[in-house]
Amino acid sequence: MTFIDMTVVNVALPALQQELHATITDVQWVIEAYALFLGALILIGGSLGDQFGRKKLFLIGVVAFTAASVWCGLSHSPRQLIIGRALQGIGAAFLVPGSLAIISATFDGAARGRAIGTWSGFSAITTAIGPVVGGWLIEHVSWRAAFFLNVPLAAIVIVLSLRYMDESKDPSRTGRIDWIGALLAVLGLGGIVLGLLEWPPLGPGHPVVVSALAVGVVCLVVLVLVEHKVRSPMMPLHLFQSRTFSLANVLTLLLYGAIGVVFFLVPLLLIQVQGYSATFAGAAFLPFPIIMFALSRWSGGLVARTGPRLPMTVGPVIAAVGLALFARAGIERGHYWTTFFPAAVLLGLGMAITVAPLTTTVMGAVPSDHAGVASGINNTVARVAGLLAIAVFGVVLVRKFDAEMLPQLQQSWVSPVVRAQIQKELPKMAGAQLQGVSLDPLRRSVIQGQIREAFLSGFRLVVIEAAVLALAAAAFGAGVREPTRKAAS
Repeated sequence: MTFIDMTVVNVALPALQQELHATITDVQWVIEAYALFLGALILIGGSLGDQFGRKKLFLIGVVAFTAASVWCGLSHSPRQLIIGRALQGIGAAFLVPGSLAIISATFDGAARGRAIGTWSGFSAITTAIGPVVGGWLIEHVSWRAAFFLNVPLAAIVIVLSLRYMDESKDPSRTGRIDWIGALLAVLGLGGIVLGLLEWPPLGPGHPVVVSALAVGVVCLVVLVLVEHKVRSPMMPLHLFQSRTFSLANVLTLLLYGAIGVVFFLVPLLLIQVQGYSATFAGAAFLPFPIIMFALSRWSGGLVARTGPRLPMTVGPVIAAVGLALFARAGIERGHYWTTFFPAAVLLGLGMAITVAPLTTTVMGAVPSDHAGVASGINNTVARVAGLLAIAVFGVVLVRKFDAEMLPQLQQSWVSPVVRAQIQKELPKMAGAQLQGVSLDPLRRSVIQGQIREAFLSGFRLVVIEAAVLALAAAAFGAGVREPTRKAAS
């Protein structure tokens, strides 16, 4: 459910933007509201499951996630949809951490490895098939079907869980839940995201932007101070005393941020600029999960053969090349095999080389009794990375779009009234609808083409900067220390 939802919603964005008359900021919030609450609360969700029962919290998460999905499917305004996505993120924060914890508590030894492998396989399958199936539903039914799809899946999950799943807890987890840390994380990340998303429409000096960024920064600073002092912190900061653990998480933040913003923008480009169907846009990234799945066993053994530094350096570099290749996209459709396909292949190869060694390094950088917390922190960092990247690069995208489009509009031979009508649509960027504007068909076509070119310019700038971010991740990977090897006796 959660893997499908993370990938299908990106494909649904153009359709829901058109139906709900959403701006690019609204569309960003559709993604950000979910990521904000999931990223900020996922560690709390794992702690609650350990303390009060993993099965119980897992089922609560399934029900909450499904109810929020129905809310999203019934939404008739961007605001309603954004609220529904926030509720989905809260449900997912209970659902996601419980899945692997339940598997680990249910199976032992080799059976646990096979069970986790099955979980990983289904994750890869849904990541690959979800956008294609969701794209078909969006194209032939409605974008709402992408959310209603969770209802039958949830019914199956609940029936199987009640019948076959045993309850499990961690007897050692009896401390207080760090609700203050969770609240500060939501306010800190939320303030920064709000400030960045409202920056382009309101301007950097607007009181809303300034106050939101200030509140966000202050809350994150206070979060660090609180996590140092509370008895049972949501995020034990002493783990970051490990140089390897810290570098691995910085690498995660940079690399997953770069990928998150590209996964957000590519479906918009394919559908709104190049005119592809939602089904095709869902299938465009198929090489990415297929390559990661095919190379998962091979990459899992890389650390033992080469140590962590080489794959955590080479992998992000290859991913950076893949990200940069997306900049070769143009207005015209029909060049998928020479533009998007090689970019997706290299991106998948780079991530396949990186992910397993990165996970192994994170888990091995801290004492074994903190392995679960270390994994949770790294998972949180990966999710927060996309949240922040979409907000930051959204500013870059909008500023580049305006710099390209507004001078052309000022020089165009249209009346001030018509110009005002067009400017009212520009916050939708490539999703701008000019059918209601008083223009002859030829001039409307010209201005629509200018809008697409301006969006493409912003897209190219963002993917190049995302590639630079991936190269920076490679630099941090190169700084990871190789584990000390014991001499043979």
